[in-house]
Amino acid sequence: MTSSHLPIIRLDHVSKHHGDAARRVTALDDVSVDIGAGEFTAVMGPSGSGKSTLMHVAAGLDAVSAGRIQIDGVDVTGLGDRDLTELRRRRLGFVFQSFNLVPTLDVSENIRLPFLLGGHRTSREEDAWIDRLVAMLGLGDRLTHRPHQLSGGQQQRVAIARALASRPAVVVADEPTGALDSRTGRDVLAILRGAVDDWGQSVVMVTHDPVAAANADRILFLADGRIVGDRPGMDAAEISATMLGMEAAA
Repeated sequence: MTSSHLPIIRLDHVSKHHGDAARRVTALDDVSVDIGAGEFTAVMGPSGSGKSTLMHVAAGLDAVSAGRIQIDGVDVTGLGDRDLTELRRRRLGFVFQSFNLVPTLDVSENIRLPFLLGGHRTSREEDAWIDRLVAMLGLGDRLTHRPHQLSGGQQQRVAIARALASRPAVVVADEPTGALDSRTGRDVLAILRGAVDDWGQSVVMVTHDPVAAANADRILFLADGRIVGDRPGMDAAEISATMLGMEAAA
C-alpha cells in the first residue's frame, strides 16, 4: 500500500524533561516531526538517545514538558486521563518486547482485551476480522491456552493480534523482536510489514537492530534527544554504517 503521507502522528516542538531545574535531564529537546499514515517508521539511536521517550509521548503514554502532539487528528496534549485512555484504546495498538499479556486470560481473551476493557460487545464484522487475524497468525489451535503455555514467538503473535484487533490507526512497537530468536523475529517483522502493506495500518517501531529497521519505509535517527537523521528505507548495512557514524561523532 502506498503511503498517503498524511500525518497520523504530529509532534510540534516537543520537549520532555526529568527532574527539577537543578538536576534536569532532557530526554527530548524541541522535536518536531510528522509520521505519515500508511507508513512503517523505525526509530533508532544509541542508548539514552530518547527513542523510547519519543515513542511513549507520541503514543500518549507519557506527558510532554513542552510542545503539542496530535494523534490521528486529535490534539492529545491537554486530554484528561479518561479521554486519553479511550483514544489509546480505539486508535492505538501496542506491541512490547515483554509481550504484556495477561497471565490469567487465555489467548482468545487476551486478543479481545481492548474490547473487554471498553465494555464493548464485538460485532459480527469485528468477530470475522479477529478470526482472520487468528488464522493468519497461526493461533487457531492455541485459543484456549494461557500465555505460560506458549513459546515467546507465539506470545508475540498474540500481542500483535491484540494490537490489530480493533483496527487502530497506529501500531506502536517497542523492540518487538528483542526477546525472540532470529527466525521468529523475521516472522514478526513480516507480520508488521504486512499490517502496513495489506491492511493499511501505520507502524512506528523503536529498535536497536539494523535488520529489523531495514523493514521500514523511513528511519528516524535520534541522538541526545534530537532527530539527527530522517532517511527513507535503507538496508541493514547502510543502517549499521549510519549508527557507527553517529557513535563516532558522539
